[in-house]
Amino acid sequence: MKPNSKLFSLSLLVGLSTGLAVSFYVLLSRAISLALYLGNPEETIPKLPFWYVAFITTSSILVVNLIILKNEKAREYGIREIAKALDENRLTFTFGDLAQKIVASALSIGSGFAVGNEGPSAAIGAMIAYRFHKYFGLPKALLKVAIGVGASSGIAAVFVSPITGILFAVENVAYRLIRDFVGFMIIGSFSAFLVALSLLTPLIFQFSTGKEVRIDYIGLLFFFIPVLTLSIYIYLILRDKVLFYLNSLAVERLSPFQRTLLISLVGGLTVALLLKISPYAGFSGHEVVESLINGRFHIPLLSIVLLVFLRIVANAVSLYANAVGGLFITLMSIGALVGYGFGEWAKSFGLSVEPFYFAAIGAAVFVGVVMKIPFTAVVLALETTYDYNVVISVGIAVSIVGFMTSAVFDIRKGFLRRRV
Repeated sequence: MKPNSKLFSLSLLVGLSTGLAVSFYVLLSRAISLALYLGNPEETIPKLPFWYVAFITTSSILVVNLIILKNEKAREYGIREIAKALDENRLTFTFGDLAQKIVASALSIGSGFAVGNEGPSAAIGAMIAYRFHKYFGLPKALLKVAIGVGASSGIAAVFVSPITGILFAVENVAYRLIRDFVGFMIIGSFSAFLVALSLLTPLIFQFSTGKEVRIDYIGLLFFFIPVLTLSIYIYLILRDKVLFYLNSLAVERLSPFQRTLLISLVGGLTVALLLKISPYAGFSGHEVVESLINGRFHIPLLSIVLLVFLRIVANAVSLYANAVGGLFITLMSIGALVGYGFGEWAKSFGLSVEPFYFAAIGAAVFVGVVMKIPFTAVVLALETTYDYNVVISVGIAVSIVGFMTSAVFDIRKGFLRRRV
């Protein structure tokens, strides 16, 4: 069989296998959450005693940190590993590392820590692709292609969005492969998407007006842009200040186990307190985004400000506590809250606008600017909403806000890349 024929077969098999594996990982995270909190956490946590919630968060993150103490590679966030594997033309983690990462990530997300699942999903796809690369006996020179196909398949499956998955992989890990091998990434991503679509629920904007553009929404965008910019400044500054304060608590003279215990106690108790204030402060944020962009409930403006603050703190504490996961959906949830709040503020002046439009714009722009993936943000808005009012606004806003924030926060690029 010729190399291109083998690559085609590999891409198809990797996509189908990754779709199944990532769906299992996401459903496992949800099952853990339902089991730990005796039902839907948003409904049960307010009724559960604080000591029970604190026990769940603290014991779960302690288990995660004990896994990391035994194997540091379980702490990695996935995307960074895939990029390293592509640069070095070799996989930098084993199947055992991946299994521990999946367990640690599912437990982190399921117990309520504010991290996402895109990093481990990319790692799942990369490992599956690596195995098929060996099975087909492809030359080592094509290992980069196989890993790129696996990473894009994993991300397409977890987002249940094929084109978003491709562009996310290209902008983060596989940009050097776009010219010659993007076709195989498309095959892998779309086959993974089709499998995930039958098992998982994609983010869908239910109020799309398609190509009908409303000038009032586009005009309001230029008032929304300064709000988004300020919100991103606040996110970066507050997150780093919380992390700096928490890291100062870890005394160097403590043994590794003592530091692990301290981090787990501080992280677990803090996240438990945040969850008791509002269950929407924790977890990946998928439910927050889905609810806000589809107008499922009304949130007062002051409550939105509080939730934004709580989710930023929860995200920082989750990173400090070594919760295993990514930032993508967590950032989307913060952006969706900011956008929904802006829409509510605009309505208070008598303007006939719907807050969920700005929630969809804010979600895409926030993740696009902070993670520096503008193309992915635009395609995400397109695949989620199919609404020109959102897509055009995201394209304009992600460019302007990205330019405005990069002038101030260039020095933070390294930190951000380490965390995704």
